[in-house]
Amino acid sequence: MRICEFQDRGLTPYPAAADLQQQLAERRKRGEIPDQFLIVEHPHVLTMGRNGHTENVLAAPEVLARLGVELHHINRGGDVTYHGPGQIVGYPILDLRDWKRDVVEYLRTLEQVIIDAMAEVGVTGERNPGKTGVWVFAQGQWRKVAALGVHLSRWVTTHGFALNLDTDLSYFRYIVPCGLTEPVTSLRELGVEAGRAEVVAALAHHFARAFGFQLRVLEEIHS
Repeated sequence: MRICEFQDRGLTPYPAAADLQQQLAERRKRGEIPDQFLIVEHPHVLTMGRNGHTENVLAAPEVLARLGVELHHINRGGDVTYHGPGQIVGYPILDLRDWKRDVVEYLRTLEQVIIDAMAEVGVTGERNPGKTGVWVFAQGQWRKVAALGVHLSRWVTTHGFALNLDTDLSYFRYIVPCGLTEPVTSLRELGVEAGRAEVVAALAHHFARAFGFQLRVLEEIHS
């Protein structure tokens, strides 16, 4: 069984997480380390994917500055999204040559990991046909609970997913999330009482199962 090193780094500023991902991805390409799976939580930040549209940021720069929300343009796919406290962000750094050389299958598998983890805490996550991410159908409409956006370089992945646990959803009003008009929700808003540690453990378990990994939990990350 393939080894994947796992670490929950907790609250991590977005630039530090981006730098770490890049370092690990380069080392993974050189075969110096096995696959990696990082879990983090970010301070308030907006990230704009390479296909993003600036008009989907609804707040002026001075408003974002007053709110303490940073804006970073990054190389993942997709449009603008929000990260902040109460959100579980997963960054897999995987060499897909050792799994399947199929980006669409990779996205669908990440979605399934989140759907399976949500089931453990009592929520039915679903796919909204034609729209990447994990959704629930509640109160007569689709609501997005997890966003996905990835980047591949020589088949090594960076970026990943963001699952709203007990996120302050009011921050999403400053953007058109991922360029979509459907509302967002969180596990807490859906009645989930499980804490962060329980949800992270469920995600780690289903991630390892879905990709055929044995997880090696790290106390300290490679430097």
